[in-house]
Amino acid sequence: MTRGAAGPTLVLVIAVGVLVATGVTLLLERSLTRILLGVILLGNGVNLLILLGGRSGAAPLAGTAPASAMSDALPQAMVLTAVVITFGLTAFLLAVAYRSWYLTGDDEVQDDLEDRQVVRLARSNEVPTADLGGEGPDNDPEQVDPEPALRRLRQRREEG
Repeated sequence: MTRGAAGPTLVLVIAVGVLVATGVTLLLERSLTRILLGVILLGNGVNLLILLGGRSGAAPLAGTAPASAMSDALPQAMVLTAVVITFGLTAFLLAVAYRSWYLTGDDEVQDDLEDRQVVRLARSNEVPTADLGGEGPDNDPEQVDPEPALRRLRQRREEG
């Protein structure tokens, strides 16, 4: 901050904290819709934080004000880039959530086989065995079984 310029207000700092905390909390949920909202809130909180890091002042155009009185243009450019990245990530997560809803009928992220193995090994305090590979696609225990989703699709076709 420059001399004589006011720093970020407490309200803006609290707003950044609330946005980031809420975003992280929503990111830890299992529902893709909540994860999407968490990404959006976290992105907005970080953007506001980046803007608070810049110095305030006149528009950063050459010849309009002395250089010491101009605002810092770098945080503004960084936020503009972050907005575009957040928009792309939001579009991707929307597509994933829609695809999950279309295939399974819900948007909850299910445990896969590796998650279940980690939980089982953690409960029994075992050390995981090394994956040497070479089992082939039919005998590999690490491959996720697609059967439950296929059964649900077949049931929908029979009902409809």
